[in-house]
Amino acid sequence: MKFEELDIIQPIQDALKEKNYTEPTPIQEQSIPLVLEGRDLLACAQTGTGKTAAFSIPMIQRLNENPAQGRRKIRGLIITPTRELAIQIGENIKEYSKYTKINHTVIFGGVKQGAQVNRLSKGVDILVATPGRLLDLISQRIINLFDIEIFVLDEADRMLDMGFINDIKKVLKLLPRKRQSLFFSATMPDNIVKLSREILYKPEKVEVTPVSSTAETIQQYIYYTNKSSKKNLLRHIIKVNEMDQVLVFTRTKHGADRVARDLKKKDITASAIHGDKAQNQRQKTLKQFKNGEVTVLVATDIAARGIDIDKLKFVINYDIPDQAETYVHRIGRCGRAGEEGIAIAISEPEENVHVKGVERLIKQKLIAVEDNPFPQTEKPMTAAERKEWNKEKKKRRDEYFANRKKKGNSQNKRRRH
Repeated sequence: MKFEELDIIQPIQDALKEKNYTEPTPIQEQSIPLVLEGRDLLACAQTGTGKTAAFSIPMIQRLNENPAQGRRKIRGLIITPTRELAIQIGENIKEYSKYTKINHTVIFGGVKQGAQVNRLSKGVDILVATPGRLLDLISQRIINLFDIEIFVLDEADRMLDMGFINDIKKVLKLLPRKRQSLFFSATMPDNIVKLSREILYKPEKVEVTPVSSTAETIQQYIYYTNKSSKKNLLRHIIKVNEMDQVLVFTRTKHGADRVARDLKKKDITASAIHGDKAQNQRQKTLKQFKNGEVTVLVATDIAARGIDIDKLKFVINYDIPDQAETYVHRIGRCGRAGEEGIAIAISEPEENVHVKGVERLIKQKLIAVEDNPFPQTEKPMTAAERKEWNKEKKKRRDEYFANRKKKGNSQNKRRRH
């Protein structure tokens, strides 16, 4: 099927042709006609399937064919969990709408609101927002949602994982009852289905590429090693494969910073991206990675949502996620749009159990690399050892926070005197 067969207006078709988009992906092929008909939509689609175009193209078309009378008002609202994803959606809308009369803007936290408020004051048709900044500007009476015609909740499962459920419910109370709603999520656990019922009215359901599947174009390998050997093995993998652009995933922010520092010490250009980084710093790092100025981008899962690198070939799981679905999302960053990709996992003994979970989910074995200079020689902890280790870990954590509190009280006492 071609985009021309989806009843898309010529101005949008012209924009798509400039991007060399000729054939819609399955999620686009199924969703666009339903949205153009004005139907509510419940869509299950993982990152990398083209879902942004699936909701933004018909939104642009519907609003363009029914222009606002008088001053522009916010008639389309897209809520998404992270700043990076909001920016990416905004960039796509800009490209798809360039030959229409529709304009848009993006708002998110972590930066001063002045420029965003100034853009809103000029009037916009479509608003892309993260929940916190949206509610903040609503409370300041800078934004109202009285005129919303089309509402999109994107990455719903990640939204709940990040604790935005109460923010979403606050927004829902402010939306007009008469509206079209589109609900996109990579997974459909019970809490997501329950939320969708609060948002949608007699929705059509579209489901493509279930989260348990990985692209056939991605080759998946695994190195089994010891915890102490991980950083040396990572450097070995990067050099032996002559990687000039690789996305590395860690479990924590501190882990991301540590991995980036270790690589730079060995003359490998690397930068970390996570939630503690300032927004302008994150955007600069991402731009450097896309431009090839940085070889290794080390990211946490939340920061990685919205990272879309054309022709990215390599993804490395430095830490194996305890949720198997997260593994699928991570490696989906490479091998996109039919390109070939290579996903490499590095497992220390305590993570072996998570590897088994991944293999059960994707219904295939990861290919164990035998030519491994840092093989796994240690055994996972026994149940008794793990219990003792967790007990000691909790003790150290409690001592750390107690010392921080004590230090803070001492500093406050000195300030008062």
